[in-house]
Formats: sequence, C-alpha cells, structure tokens
Amino acid sequence: MDMIPNPDKPSSSDSCVAGPNSFPAATAPSPSRYESQKRRDWKTFCQYLKNHQPPLSLSRCSAAHVLEFLRYLDQFGKTKVHTPACPFFGFPNPPAPCPCPLRQAWGSLDALTGRLRAAFEENGGSREANPFGARAVRLYLREVRELQAKARGISYDKKRKKPPRTTPSPTQHHHNPHSPPSGTTSAA
Repeated sequence: MDMIPNPDKPSSSDSCVAGPNSFPAATAPSPSRYESQKRRDWKTFCQYLKNHQPPLSLSRCSAAHVLEFLRYLDQFGKTKVHTPACPFFGFPNPPAPCPCPLRQAWGSLDALTGRLRAAFEENGGSREANPFGARAVRLYLREVRELQAKARGISYDKKRKKPPRTTPSPTQHHHNPHSPPSGTTSAA
C-alpha cells in the first residue's frame, strides 16, 4: 500500500517550513531585500504545493511541478506578450492597445527560479535533486525569453567572448618590418 504523506505534517526532510538555519533569526538584523524576497517566494511555492490537487510534498516535487507553478504565475503577470497574429507582434512600443495576454516577464521568472533554487537547498534539499535547477526548467526559461524577445522585436544575441590576449614573453622579440635586422648597421 502506497502511503501518501500528510501535507499538514511534513517530515523533517520533506518540509516547506523554514528550518532553524534557513533564514535569519528574529533577533538578527533585518534580512536583506534578497533574503526577504526569497522567503516570500518560498512561502508562495509551499502554499502552491499545499493547494495542489492532490497536495504535493516537497520530496515528490519535480521539474514538471515547477513548470506548472511558473505557468500558474503568468496569470499575475504585467508584461504584454504579443501573439504572432497580433498586428503589433515584433513592435517594442506598440502604438495602440491590443487583446494580447499579460505574462510574467522572463527576467522575473529567471530571478524567481534562482531564489527558489537557493531556498530549496537551504531548506534541506540536495543540489542533485533540486527541481528548480532541472534542464527542463532551464529550457522553459530560454523558450520564454526567446518568445518574449520576438514578440517585442528585441534580439538577445549572445555576446561572443574575445580570445584571451597573449602577452609576449621577455625572450620573444618582435620584428618590425620597417627596421633593419638586428646585428646590421644601417647606411645613413
């Protein structure tokens, strides 16, 4: 018989509740903006797992559930993403309103997954089992970025790294083609 964990009584290894070392104590100075946001994001995700039908435990959470959560958040987005059928598709600043949907901005989703990836590990999850760092999540974020870039007419070209500059060693001599070879005298 398969035992389904009770979401109201999470085990210590399956907890969405912050552990003693997870976040700064109440007597410590106020947490940074990043730490506060990470805590809020973690609570939101844990609430999402609790409200999921059927309720999910953290140990059973997979990349598919993370993707479901990210898509769920789109309903609260404020970024207009034009569909290919929209006359303003590809326009960074459309001249008139359109019925295209509002979505979460790619940058917001990327930052959110980064904070949740850190919070997962701080709350006892292993790096190897972290669903926020899964390949499927990275691919989804890349798709969102590309879709939003096309919809707004913005290109995210990857910057190429310049090859490292090599400095000549002291034993190497540079030959100047306009100077006479060493060891010879020039006739002036």
